[in-house]
Amino acid sequence: MSGTEVLQRYASDVALAVQNLWNQKTRTVLTALGIIFGVGAVIGMLAIGAGAREESLRFIEQLGVRNLLVDSHPAGSDQELQQRRRDSPGLTERDVRILRANVNAIELISPRKSLHPTQLFPHPSDAMPELYGVEPSYAAIHNWSFAEGSSFNANNQLTGAAVCVLGEAAKISLFGYAPATGKYIKVNDTWLRVIGVLKALTSSGSGTQATDPNRLIYIPLSTFQYRFYDVGGYLKDELDGVDIRLKANAESTSAARVVTAILNSTHHNTPDFSVTIPAELLAEQQRSQTIFTYVMVAIAAISLLVGGIGIMNIVLATVLERTREIGIRRATGARRIDIVRQFLLESVLISIGGGIAGIAFGYLLSWLIAKTADWKTIVTSASILIAFGVSVAVGLVFGIYPAQKAAAVDPIEALRYE
Repeated sequence: MSGTEVLQRYASDVALAVQNLWNQKTRTVLTALGIIFGVGAVIGMLAIGAGAREESLRFIEQLGVRNLLVDSHPAGSDQELQQRRRDSPGLTERDVRILRANVNAIELISPRKSLHPTQLFPHPSDAMPELYGVEPSYAAIHNWSFAEGSSFNANNQLTGAAVCVLGEAAKISLFGYAPATGKYIKVNDTWLRVIGVLKALTSSGSGTQATDPNRLIYIPLSTFQYRFYDVGGYLKDELDGVDIRLKANAESTSAARVVTAILNSTHHNTPDFSVTIPAELLAEQQRSQTIFTYVMVAIAAISLLVGGIGIMNIVLATVLERTREIGIRRATGARRIDIVRQFLLESVLISIGGGIAGIAFGYLLSWLIAKTADWKTIVTSASILIAFGVSVAVGLVFGIYPAQKAAAVDPIEALRYE
């Protein structure tokens, strides 16, 4: 048989399968619903996983894969504070000097101090921003990118200049969408001139720095120390944290062990601080996201399994209804393989149609999740190919048994069937 004849035969079988499905439009649509919902659910779950993975990666990259983050643990009560101070002075600038002098892997280091203002002018339109005192190196450690102006410099740090840099959300809360550089804000009793506004940063509700970085006001650490006093911060250490960038050839885990050992020595093994390695946090996030994605896709794939069972049931019912037609085709020369191909094509066509509609449903589902749950979703070409490929495979696998059952019908008995 020539290639042209083969193509003509398959084209004829496809046309016949389409005609049979069209004659049973309602049944075909209802059968395809399981595939549609299954494909849509798989695409939607993969989109959630991809969105969460990208947000996690952005947050970790913002922290810096070459960074180490040291955070102090505030005391929970006066009694706990007194007990700690018998052994440990807490996280102090002395620790910063010791680390700078003894850890060769350190490229940049910045102490960090925070304060929740009691008064702010202009009055913010939403939550009160936090005030962060940091050294100029903090900008390089966290790869600041500016929408307006620039960062404070070493001279500002040396003189305790009354200047500040605003996070994006803090700027919008105070000044709306108008330019803010050159304007003034009053934090408690101190006026600060805005010299820069950061581009949007990825926020995180958990992890080392749980405060939204977009809702912060950054000032030189010396300005913080000279001009501000945290009345309610007596339970906290001299510093809230120390941010470190390692040299390019440094191994973060080894450097973290050295930093931890030095701080344990100066704190006399008092557990009043923690050292976070963003590189390890990144690996853990990736593992968690992979497990999350697998679980969600497995749950969504159940819909595809149910859809496949639906296809098998409907095609089996169709075989019974069309038993006489099968007998006539067999009596006029159709082979078993022709009958198998006819019913298998119908199953696959249902899957293909359901898969195409499921892709559209998956896009809609991803969009709805992003809008209603405020969760970033990303529909990837890989998720579409996986979902569509599985839907076609489901139609093929679950169509084999009904197709073989149809081919096994005795032609003589089929012609007698009413």
